[in-house]
Amino acid sequence: MARHRSGKGGYLKLWVSLSVTAAMIVAGLVWMDGVTPLVVATRMGKPLLRLICFISMGLVVGQVIESTGWTRHLAKVAGPLFRFAGLGDRCSAAFTTAFVSGVASNAMLYGFYKDGSITRRQLFMANLLNQFPAYFLHLPTTFFIVIPLVGKAGLVYFGLTFAALMLRSTLLLIVGHLTLSGERVGECSVDGKAPTAKGWHSVMEGLATRFPKRVANIVTWVIPIYVAIFFVHRLGFFDFMNEALAHLAISKIMPVESLSVVVLGFTAEFSSGFAAAGALLDAGVLTVKQTALALVIGNIIAFPIRAVRHQLPRYAGIFSPVMGTQILLIGQCLRIFSLMTAGVLYYFLVP
Repeated sequence: MARHRSGKGGYLKLWVSLSVTAAMIVAGLVWMDGVTPLVVATRMGKPLLRLICFISMGLVVGQVIESTGWTRHLAKVAGPLFRFAGLGDRCSAAFTTAFVSGVASNAMLYGFYKDGSITRRQLFMANLLNQFPAYFLHLPTTFFIVIPLVGKAGLVYFGLTFAALMLRSTLLLIVGHLTLSGERVGECSVDGKAPTAKGWHSVMEGLATRFPKRVANIVTWVIPIYVAIFFVHRLGFFDFMNEALAHLAISKIMPVESLSVVVLGFTAEFSSGFAAAGALLDAGVLTVKQTALALVIGNIIAFPIRAVRHQLPRYAGIFSPVMGTQILLIGQCLRIFSLMTAGVLYYFLVP
């Protein structure tokens, strides 16, 4: 009976969420300039549907990996490092999965946490370490955009971002070793007898039991948060924040010309900033060092705001609104700290 009420309560929250979302859309259509049914369908509806599909696929992949016993095999890749950090083999398996899908990895972590296989602190630490595979997941796309546009400065930029990545990953592993060594760890019997893989009938039965409830919970938070952020963006809030932060941060420590690189690139569209940087570099307005530093500073300024725009709905859906926001903020703070450290060292140590 209690479970039945819980299910009803979960779907009641979903209907409340959809009602609030519908009210926001109607208000936007009535009172906001430039918001039409076509804009809502193409600029908000299609990306939102794509996001929900990817999250749902991630949940399915994570459930199948765990149910079929593949967690044990995936854990072998980074197992020693994760055992050193007190994170265990389940977190290691999620880390390996993140090289293919960040959504599936986060869904696995949250599933382990809900099942009691890992603790809250292990969940946070493992998610922060997932920035490492995420970097390489997106590297091929960004590399072949950036290098043709800014050449040597692009190589320096990638070197600085990779150095920052290694710095925070190493720091996380050391902190985990010092603070999580005595914590409960979800092991997968890597050295012992392998767990028996469940039959596909059992896997499908598990999906039928857990999947609808988890998707309903995710959609309950993803849709209204995504729609709210869409309208906040249409009001120009994120553009205002980017430009304000750019002026505040750059004008005091970089040439005025570098400001255009940051504002053009990291407040508008990803590749346009690198195109502007390449043009200024080719014209001799900026040196290689100034261009690389300007790109790093633009990265620091714009990416946290982009994270709120694009990742907050996903994190709030997979985890919970509070936990997802906490993980996102901690991750961005750590990212900014490591990029600032790499940039400052490069500025003072390289002539």
